[in-house]
Amino acid sequence: MYRVLLKVENLTKHFEGLVAVSEVSFGVNRGDILAIIGPNGAGKTTVFNLISGMLRPTSGKIYLNGEDISGLKPYHIAHKGIARTFQTTALFDQLRVVDNLAIGYKLRTSSGFWSTIFHTRRWKEDRAGCEAKIMETLGFIGLAEKALHFVSTLSQEEQKRLAIGVALMSSPRVILLDEPTGGLIQEETDGITNLIKKMKAAGLTICIIEHKMRMIMDLADRIVVLNFGEKIAEGTPEEVSKDQAVIEAYLGGDYVA
Repeated sequence: MYRVLLKVENLTKHFEGLVAVSEVSFGVNRGDILAIIGPNGAGKTTVFNLISGMLRPTSGKIYLNGEDISGLKPYHIAHKGIARTFQTTALFDQLRVVDNLAIGYKLRTSSGFWSTIFHTRRWKEDRAGCEAKIMETLGFIGLAEKALHFVSTLSQEEQKRLAIGVALMSSPRVILLDEPTGGLIQEETDGITNLIKKMKAAGLTICIIEHKMRMIMDLADRIVVLNFGEKIAEGTPEEVSKDQAVIEAYLGGDYVA
């Protein structure tokens, strides 16, 4: 078993001559929280898009538990055990909370068209598994009382919780959280922070992009700092907060601001 569950080596992405990510390398240890920070346009979301298969790397490698997953299709990478959320919450707002969670579970089902039509044993097993996972996830993310509510009626913070819940429905080994508290006030941010801590306590490996430095300093085991597509620092929160290059590029001399 590899201690480093997710590893990227010399990851590079070009867009018609523009270098969005250049020779970036880092690893995420099993059960840890690794934060990726940096100014807008630093290449953070591009890294997530490369890891999750939404983009193919120009060069470099991505490994999950020692297996090369570089350039695989998103659904293949999801099957391998990587789930993600997005800056803009990607939910079906005209469906209920339980319906969105059920869609997130589809990746783990084996029922085909005919199994569904004829309600075979496999279909019944998948349905029972889905219902059990939904109940478990609703309790975990704190939305049990909103199970039958339509997404459009949820608060922004509740929608953020649901988006995380949809990702959790596939039972991932690694979850990529792209600005999970974007647009939230401090009290709501604290709630999502506590949920992420709960995820870590449950054994999940987490990679997070965030701009709220107080939150990141409280959460992360290690931090990677990007600037103009290049890694300029990596270390513990304490080490990164004292790095002069980071202060000049991003933290502005006051990392808790």
